[in-house]
Amino acid sequence: MAKIKKVGHVVLGVRDPQRSITFYTEALGMELVNVLEEMQMAFFSFGERDHDIAVIKVPDDQPVGSSGLAHTALEIEGGQEQLRELYERLKSYGARVEFTADHVLTKSVYFFDPDGNRLEIFSQEMPQRTPSSSCMTLGPRRTS
Repeated sequence: MAKIKKVGHVVLGVRDPQRSITFYTEALGMELVNVLEEMQMAFFSFGERDHDIAVIKVPDDQPVGSSGLAHTALEIEGGQEQLRELYERLKSYGARVEFTADHVLTKSVYFFDPDGNRLEIFSQEMPQRTPSSSCMTLGPRRTS
């Protein structure tokens, strides 16, 4: 059975692509890998793929941003110390931090980019569970 493994990439609508280029390269440390001027679109990578996040200019008469708890989660390398360092960097770039959370398995910072897109950076604090190591039991375990 085919399964989704991870997020392939995210495309976010923004008001000012140049402002986003500065934010994503300097505040988040991403590499700018391509700009399509005619589409007012920019592509960023963490260095392992052709792109992880892209931004595209949204027409002025259309909404931009995230509603509810809609967000894009970005796993960081390292733990709480590195998460705190990134938190401080985000604040220095004027990012509006919405809240922090201790999800037991992860520690997270939820914040908004300059256009109101909600993002989460998180550190993995405990190894991710595999289906066979789940803490929840729904009935007798079958071994066949």
